[in-house]
Amino acid sequence: MRPIIGGACMAVAVWAALGAEKSNWPQWRGPEGTGIAAPGAYPVTFSAAQGVLWKSALPGKGCSTPVVWGERIVLTAGAGEGTNGLDCVIGFEWATGKKMWQTELGRQRPGRHRRGSGSNPSPVTDGTRVYVYFKSGTLAALDFTGAVLWQTNLQQCYGKDTLWWDLGTSPVLAGGRLVVAVMQEENSYVVALDPATGRELWKKVREYPGREETRQSYTTPLVVRAEGRDELVLWGADHLTGHDAATGDLLWQCGGFNPENKPVWRVIASPALVQGIAVVPYGREQFVAGIKIGGSGDITAAARLWEKRGLGTDGASPLAFDGKACFVNFKGKMWCLDLETGNERWTALLPKGKGVFYSSPVLAGDTLYLCREEGDVYVCRVKDDGLAVLNQATLDDAFVASPVLLRGRLLLRGEKHLWCIGK
Repeated sequence: MRPIIGGACMAVAVWAALGAEKSNWPQWRGPEGTGIAAPGAYPVTFSAAQGVLWKSALPGKGCSTPVVWGERIVLTAGAGEGTNGLDCVIGFEWATGKKMWQTELGRQRPGRHRRGSGSNPSPVTDGTRVYVYFKSGTLAALDFTGAVLWQTNLQQCYGKDTLWWDLGTSPVLAGGRLVVAVMQEENSYVVALDPATGRELWKKVREYPGREETRQSYTTPLVVRAEGRDELVLWGADHLTGHDAATGDLLWQCGGFNPENKPVWRVIASPALVQGIAVVPYGREQFVAGIKIGGSGDITAAARLWEKRGLGTDGASPLAFDGKACFVNFKGKMWCLDLETGNERWTALLPKGKGVFYSSPVLAGDTLYLCREEGDVYVCRVKDDGLAVLNQATLDDAFVASPVLLRGRLLLRGEKHLWCIGK
């Protein structure tokens, strides 16, 4: 089996090289896309009246998590309502939250879900360009002044969106390529583009048989390093798969997640990955499995380390760190499992609040940040034997995007505002 480097180990190396005060937030769920932030002194005790350094109004609805590079924050949103609205990209100043620019990219396809939008996918950046993707199929690269460098539309190039709900997968950078996974009811594929030009470098069909809605996935690929190359880990259509980022070739696949061939088993929460073990939630909060990734061919029989039934997460993606797997369900129940065995370490129920948990949590050291959809923000201490709630703040906004923890600040992207909280 090939050595896999991923998650917290790689993140530590990145932080050591950059320094915590100089680090950036280049994609959904942070430096490695794992929900693990650099250690730091982040705000704990705050409220709507205390600790808000600034908040900036947004032009319309969106669920994307902001990216941060240097002194610039970039996110996507709809400008305007319904089909009359526009896909847009907005740049803010890190220090003050001042809006520096806003670029429109064409007509939006608005969200179908009450909390969804046409701007669910999060941007990704390499520090030179920012890449954005929308439910309309628009995929584009901009510079940090808001100038459009190239623009294309995947649905016009490769076929219509056949998801039943609002497209949610975010683009990723892997092996010097910009990669988008389109896993849907019909015509599923993975495509890689040249980040500088938008030219197609490869496209691979990713189709598996399944009943209605089960082939649909709203997850984002993970990028891992193995044998000196980037690999993509994709989750959808009842299969976890590994692909060579340079070519798109299938390296390994793991099935067995839906042995009864049930319908409507679409997946929303992305896997977590650390120490070569993927924590994979599925079955609408009823299952979670630990999968040892890597190898070649069909690894289904050998890769499954454990499976748990009657618990899981459907919307918020899990965390994997320090030999643990942690996740929260819609209603606020949390589980902490042993990463290698799946044995339960503890469970906890977060204090009551309005709405459910769509937002994926973020961890810095032993401090956990979570958001309910209707404005409650929780700060918790993760311990070996349980969870301690340090703060529950209620902000006048709706939260679906994942929190950002960077340079001693907490950024929260709401439906109405971008919030910056500090000490």
